[in-house]
Amino acid sequence: MPLSYETAEQIAAGALGDPFAVLGPHESGGDIWVTTYDPGAVAMSALMNGDEHPLDAFEGVAGVFCGKVPHKSPYLLRGRNAAGETWENEDPYRFGPVIGEMDEYLLAEGTHQRIWQVLGAHVMEHEGVEGTHFAVWAPNAKRVSVVCDFNAWDGRRNPMRLRGQTGVWEIFLPGVGEGAVYKYEIIGAQGQLMAQKADPVGFGAQHPPETASMVRDISGYGWDDGKWMTSREAANAHDAPISVYEVHLGSWKRVTDDGNRPLSYKEAAVELVDYAKEMGFTHIEFLPVSEFPFDGSWGYQPIGLFAPTVRHGPPHEFRDLIDAAHQAGIGVILDWVPGHFPTDVHGLAQFDGTALYEHADPREGFHQDWNTLIYNYGRIEVANFLISNALYWLEEYHIDGLRVDAVASMLYRDYSREEGQWIPNKDGGRENYEAIAMLQRTNSICYAEVPGIMTAAEESTSFPGVSKPVDSGGLGFGFKWNMGWMNDTLDYISREPVHRKHHHHQMTFGIHYAFSENFILPISHDEVVHGKGSMIAKMPGLEGEKFANLRAYYGFMWGHPGKKLLFMGNEIAQWSEWNNNDQVDWKATEYHTHAGVQRLVKDLNHLYRETPALYAKDCEPGGFEWLEANDMDHSVYAWIRRGGPEDPEVVVICNFTPMERSAYRVGFPTPGTWREALNTDAGIYGGEGRGNLGSIQTEEKDWHGQDHSAALTIPPLSTIIFVRDDA
Repeated sequence: MPLSYETAEQIAAGALGDPFAVLGPHESGGDIWVTTYDPGAVAMSALMNGDEHPLDAFEGVAGVFCGKVPHKSPYLLRGRNAAGETWENEDPYRFGPVIGEMDEYLLAEGTHQRIWQVLGAHVMEHEGVEGTHFAVWAPNAKRVSVVCDFNAWDGRRNPMRLRGQTGVWEIFLPGVGEGAVYKYEIIGAQGQLMAQKADPVGFGAQHPPETASMVRDISGYGWDDGKWMTSREAANAHDAPISVYEVHLGSWKRVTDDGNRPLSYKEAAVELVDYAKEMGFTHIEFLPVSEFPFDGSWGYQPIGLFAPTVRHGPPHEFRDLIDAAHQAGIGVILDWVPGHFPTDVHGLAQFDGTALYEHADPREGFHQDWNTLIYNYGRIEVANFLISNALYWLEEYHIDGLRVDAVASMLYRDYSREEGQWIPNKDGGRENYEAIAMLQRTNSICYAEVPGIMTAAEESTSFPGVSKPVDSGGLGFGFKWNMGWMNDTLDYISREPVHRKHHHHQMTFGIHYAFSENFILPISHDEVVHGKGSMIAKMPGLEGEKFANLRAYYGFMWGHPGKKLLFMGNEIAQWSEWNNNDQVDWKATEYHTHAGVQRLVKDLNHLYRETPALYAKDCEPGGFEWLEANDMDHSVYAWIRRGGPEDPEVVVICNFTPMERSAYRVGFPTPGTWREALNTDAGIYGGEGRGNLGSIQTEEKDWHGQDHSAALTIPPLSTIIFVRDDA
């Protein structure tokens, strides 16, 4: 028997670094020998071409069997336990490797842009047998095994083979298929047995609080969104109307008669998509859907970056949701979190017994604010892992855009750190060169490989060139969230009107930098949670004044340069702040005031989409001109919006006091009739119906630097939008 006692002990202890060199069929002394390990067996044989060839039990080492077979033909293993029960199964160690030479080369180089096609768990046929191929990167591990129901979660039974210099371990397990749960058992760099790990590139997972990965076959989905995919580039462009409905799928709507559970992906494909379409939103943006262990993180502490959360259904049903949105003409944006990851033991932390994905030094590798770990962006395999994940969502799930969370925390080494708590870059500065390079490469690759998509950065500082092309020195994002505009304007609108004249600049200051980036104006989930109150609750005054303030503010927002984003519940002015354990307060829409705000947002969206002057030059200074920016005593603002040469111009006027402004003269850029396209004081929105009887006629009188003007009625706490009427 060509098997030493020492080797047999290593097999039984799960200590083989190269199991395929020993287990399975091997030639020795001109004979073919089969070696296998099954700790539950007392007898084992190889079934080959209808014949049974007994394998000898290795004396003194239970579960190890070795015996001669006549040739290297495929065979089955037949085992018998002490109770006399028998079973048959394929021997994983008779199969050759799956990963090819080119994949091996790119993995070793750290430049494999589509690692999900190689790593993870892939249902396949290999050498004529159905099963699943498992592959995982753990370069410092002494041994890696797949553990699952198939092998009684015993890491000694299916150790994997290490592929050259790639640091990748792989094995094909026959008979394992869709729905199998699994983890990786790893002996770390120092010989320590690690806590079992979920698959970093797993396509599915168990429902939390369970933590195993799940085999999911993500191939072969039949998309019906071809029309959208060929036209979406125009829908994501800088000169397109982009109005985003931000949604936390777990709390948008609950099925109250079924344990108050959240909607499934398939239910959302009908209810959410229909609602967003009716409301006129162009895009739905989901808070992170990558699998995450803790509900309270809202997905911002992901564990399974390649797995849509099973809370709402399996991966193909998530695709059903995307497909339905596309067929309705709605784009889908995902919140993507490459800035940090949680310390949960089944996740990426100390994955192979070393700081593999994270920095070893907590001054670089630990977020004090969130108690999470920071990716080592300077390690090419880690950067490639993240870039490949971005590409994965865009290609495999037809996602139209990625909103990248907490970019500021990635750009600066001293983010939220005191002196002495951070390590400067090689030039002694605070910029994180490695993170910058990773973001630039992500944007460059995604835009090049998947035409028509968009990326957007949540970046709260004045870092230059966030939405400028990489070849011009920028980060390469398509858009940037305008956090300064949001903070200033919310602070202004939350003040009592009597004090607003002292803060007049907060509503005008944004224009000074409005075209320095391609901005999205975000009223996101972060503004209506953690004690900040709902949007309606922020407004000053009595109840009627609160609603008037909010309506006027939304009118201001939709008239202002920049794409729009509104978090769910804000469109109905719900009183309560967001609670991720409940649903939007849909009952509020039974009341005229709440239904009025909802109708207003719907009409704003439709007006925005139908009026090029309101969107075509959102990112260009030629699309905006102040008419009145300095009337702080009356808290009135007025401006012109312009599109192309043939597009009717728009004039937007806001009154942020509870006083009506009668005969208030405003300049207009052209003579003639101007239609009052929207008035936030209209009765259908819950207002008092004051205004200008549907239109105004200009007169030849210079005002606000224009040759023509009109004396208007501007209702209290209102925004009016006029569109040039050429009819």
